[in-house]
Amino acid sequence: MNGGLQNLGLGDIAIAALLVFVNGAVSVLLKLDLERKLAWAAVRTVVQLLAIGYVLGWVFAYDRWYVVLPLMVLMTLIAGFAGSQRGQRTYGGQRVDSIVSIWVSAWLVAAVGLFLVIRIRPWYEPQYAIPILGMILGNTLTGVSLGIERMTTELTARRDRVETALALGATRWEAAQAPAREAVRAGMIPTLNQMAVVGVVSLPGMMTGQVLAGQSPLQAVRYQIVIMFLIAASSALGTVGAVLLAYRRLFSAEHRFLAARLVERTKRRAAG
Repeated sequence: MNGGLQNLGLGDIAIAALLVFVNGAVSVLLKLDLERKLAWAAVRTVVQLLAIGYVLGWVFAYDRWYVVLPLMVLMTLIAGFAGSQRGQRTYGGQRVDSIVSIWVSAWLVAAVGLFLVIRIRPWYEPQYAIPILGMILGNTLTGVSLGIERMTTELTARRDRVETALALGATRWEAAQAPAREAVRAGMIPTLNQMAVVGVVSLPGMMTGQVLAGQSPLQAVRYQIVIMFLIAASSALGTVGAVLLAYRRLFSAEHRFLAARLVERTKRRAAG
């Protein structure tokens, strides 16, 4: 039995790509009008993964901090931008809030994982630093985007109650805490759901990759446990941070709800 991964050729990828046509057929049969989006998503998947494959090959070959660090920064910025694109409503500074919350939480938790748990030397070892940060970023941006979306949605839906509470003498936090709690809860649910079924319903990517590469299943499980805990911590910290930053922008120090700052995303694009 071969202990390494089976090399895949273009023909193997083409066979797997044919399965995407199943999605297209479902879209046509049900008149979902998703064929073009599916095709574009498939093309983007191939192009993006091929590009990152070549980039990582180059980074692994050089193995220098001044090569690894800029790539990690770029990954973080892309995650921050992606985290600010969700939801029907937005506000000035949302992109900055998304970048800051994702950057601080993901890098802090990744540092704990790399320095204190896995203890790699040097810290910028790309084989560990880039994949681990990437997994943390991907899950953190999901929590941040869901948290900000729910915060803006809840404040819009509860505007009358929020403004009434403020008019009756409530502080800005007393008026905003219910929407903030709902927002944090929404941002943390995907990670909690993932943790509830990991290893039973789904085998995570890192664990699967290590097993396919010939690593001991128990050792792969230990790594995956660490990764899941890092993801959970970063997702929670990022979501809370993003919600608090949104709260600070949408409520003034004079305890007023700045509802005018919440605008529909389509209107904001048109104005821009």
